[in-house]
Amino acid sequence: MQETKREVRAITIADLSFPPREGGYQKGHETREEILRAALHLLVEQGYRAMTMRRIAAECGMKLGNLTYHFPSREDLVRALLEAVISSYELEFIEILQDPTLEPAVRLDYYCELVLEDLRTQKTTHFFPELWALSNHDPFVFERMHELYARARAPLEEIVAEMRPDLPPEKRTAIVVFISAAMEGLTTFAGYGKPFAPRMGAIEAVATRAFKDVVRAIRAEDIP
Repeated sequence: MQETKREVRAITIADLSFPPREGGYQKGHETREEILRAALHLLVEQGYRAMTMRRIAAECGMKLGNLTYHFPSREDLVRALLEAVISSYELEFIEILQDPTLEPAVRLDYYCELVLEDLRTQKTTHFFPELWALSNHDPFVFERMHELYARARAPLEEIVAEMRPDLPPEKRTAIVVFISAAMEGLTTFAGYGKPFAPRMGAIEAVATRAFKDVVRAIRAEDIP
């Protein structure tokens, strides 16, 4: 089947996404969002070690006690921060999945382009590797990161299932994890400020073509 011609689409992912403000005080919602934006800024600019509760409070111009009223512990803050980060991606992924005019292979293109273009941003290049490294030694961060990536892979699972309904679910998952890992691994080489960042357009073209070829051509017996 011939694929529907793709249009050029702007790639924009918000740094953070927050749920609708329902109930409570407007000021309270705004303060929580301000705290999370400050935490993200510190993590991106100075690393996870700099993202202490005191530093975040200082960044917001508030007392530590005011910050801990909204986030009693650093773990609570990290959990909320990761939720706001992954929600911003999910909004874009949902738009791709819910477009009835796009064939599955075209949606795969868009999904991969969205992720690879996002790797060019300072936020993504600094945020995720910082937490990957930390997850090697911190069980809490390990669990949160794997939850985050499971949610990020869910739309890709849907696309691959549409393209290859003949494959058992566990074999489709192997393909999805491979694609996700291959894209994330490019952060080291072609992310923000990295040596191959200027060549990301060419790398993106190779990657999206290769991923489609793998999904279409791999056989069930090729996957143990």
